[in-house]
Amino acid sequence: MAVFTEVTLAEAQAWFAKHYEHLGRLRGLQGISSGIENSNFFIQVENESGQTIEYVLTLFERLTSEQLPFYLNLMEHLAKKGIQVPAPIRNQKNQLLSPLKNKPATLVTKLKGGSKLNPDPTHCALVGDMLAKMHLAGMDFPMHQPNLRSLPWWQETVPTVLPYLQKQQAELLVNELQAQTDFFESASYSLLPGGPSHCDLFRDNVLFDHTDGEDQLGGFFDFYFAGTDKWLFDLAVTVNDWCIDLSNGQLVSDRYQALINSYELVRPLSAAEKKAWPMMLRAAALRFWISRLWDFYLPRDAALLTPHDPTHFERVLQARRNQEFTV
Repeated sequence: MAVFTEVTLAEAQAWFAKHYEHLGRLRGLQGISSGIENSNFFIQVENESGQTIEYVLTLFERLTSEQLPFYLNLMEHLAKKGIQVPAPIRNQKNQLLSPLKNKPATLVTKLKGGSKLNPDPTHCALVGDMLAKMHLAGMDFPMHQPNLRSLPWWQETVPTVLPYLQKQQAELLVNELQAQTDFFESASYSLLPGGPSHCDLFRDNVLFDHTDGEDQLGGFFDFYFAGTDKWLFDLAVTVNDWCIDLSNGQLVSDRYQALINSYELVRPLSAAEKKAWPMMLRAAALRFWISRLWDFYLPRDAALLTPHDPTHFERVLQARRNQEFTV
């Protein structure tokens, strides 16, 4: 969530008065520096009772108005099911999108809490539990949109980043892409259950609220990489961030077991999923190595943007290729 499109307080106030006057008056606006895809702002709104309520305003930089209903309706669906996610606010015309500065834009509720960038097993267990509940809550969501950063995007993007890589890196990337192409086309992959998935549930996309002396899950946010995908892929993406030593990409056993065990208490993994687990962990690592290579070597301008180091997920992929896993 960087800032690509600058918005002044006056511009935001005019936009808010046009679309969300029923919520009150916009009093404050601050850009959010984290993330890499959209322009995001915290806004402060004074309601009729004089209370100040904070929301999140997002301007979408890549996603189109045609693509966005999937994400926004999914968030609305999950929020109504009791999953702790930002709830989109419908405007005065009962719409989820309200254009700002010629960009699709939306307003969502702000979750409580802060990120835990150094999680312990307790945090991982809370994440595993909520991830499984989210998967089940999405089973009756009627809309379908594929994960736009899955295999077809990898196949399209890899040739654009290969010229920037050293020979050994390029060989690893091409080799793994072929292995994943074979995996995705296999009968065993087709047996894996799936549905709406977050597909980007990193540590900085989860909040914890410290209440009564302990951390409670505040919620999942930033659903704008979500798609209809294999639930096992969503789990693998989550494990590859929450359960690893960031210095070397290796799994940390107690965090790994806490997340997997809590997930399976809600949604036990099938035999097919357990068999596919090692390859799916590699797939999740490959997806983010490719996207970080793309962001690093082919960057876009943004007022508050620092691309992530792509070598991190190169290490994670190597670790998954060299390690045996059980689930």
